[in-house]
Amino acid sequence: MLSGGIGGATFTQGLLGCVDDETEITVIGNTADDIWLHGLKVCPDLDTLMYTLGGGIDPERRWGRAEETWAVKDELAAYGAEPTWFGLGDRDVATHLVRTQMLSAGYSLTDVTRALCVRWQPGVRLLPMSDDRVESHVVVDDEESPSGRRAIHFQEYWVRLRASVPARDVVMVGIESARPAAGVVEAIAEADVVVLPPSNPVVSIGPIVAVPGIGEALRTTTAPVVGVSPIIGGGAVRGMADQLLDGLGVEVSAGGVGTRYGARATGGLLDGWLVDTSDADQLDVLEDAGLRTRAVPLYMSDEETTAQLVRDTLALAEEARA
Repeated sequence: MLSGGIGGATFTQGLLGCVDDETEITVIGNTADDIWLHGLKVCPDLDTLMYTLGGGIDPERRWGRAEETWAVKDELAAYGAEPTWFGLGDRDVATHLVRTQMLSAGYSLTDVTRALCVRWQPGVRLLPMSDDRVESHVVVDDEESPSGRRAIHFQEYWVRLRASVPARDVVMVGIESARPAAGVVEAIAEADVVVLPPSNPVVSIGPIVAVPGIGEALRTTTAPVVGVSPIIGGGAVRGMADQLLDGLGVEVSAGGVGTRYGARATGGLLDGWLVDTSDADQLDVLEDAGLRTRAVPLYMSDEETTAQLVRDTLALAEEARA
């Protein structure tokens, strides 16, 4: 499984409920939206996966810790410590403190993530896509800049600006020199099935497959590679994927994302692609692009709908395998 935060975590919860205890699940988490704040290393997607699967997520926000308090955030604001637009909850801060201490002691992000998971017991092997620093930056208009544009960290674009301004481009700083984390390429090569859940294709799945060696591993694995569209009816289910896709000139549709990933038979990443029943009119375009595809309900509104989506995804993988 290649995953961002909320969508991938929800899908993985459903997957855990559909397989037996002997099934080994590896989740490769996006780290390109990681950010350093107040001297702490914050890994939003890894933490959302860990908290969700470990039972510690806030059930309403679906990010951050349950029963969170915000005294540290308020005290930092009282000191005028910037940035004030990204709040770290009191419980959440403990995770970032432990992570930062271990990184400072010389442990890799892979080692740190494994150690953090000892507490949370997520039921999967959670791996960062890379131990190297990679950051997604969004290019926006800026009248004060000589070029008329500037690049800001993805978290600033999403949390501070709420994706309220057009995204002109997305730049992955450090991606060219990044290496897959230990175990990532092997997990893809040895998998029975590889799934791209309904995570943001630009800033969640995009950085993972852009790490040198990971895209190639997807293209060469003997396992079927299937994905679930994060776009339903021409809009993102959650988040800002539609704004980012539009900024990159990609059609904001299930078909647009599927064809952007491409079919493995023609050098792309996928064998199969699930779209929502409301997007059934795009099946022909996707099949013409070489993708095996089906239209099924994609909304993960409760445990049963999520479980059914998982079953449909695994069924498509078996069709692709045949």
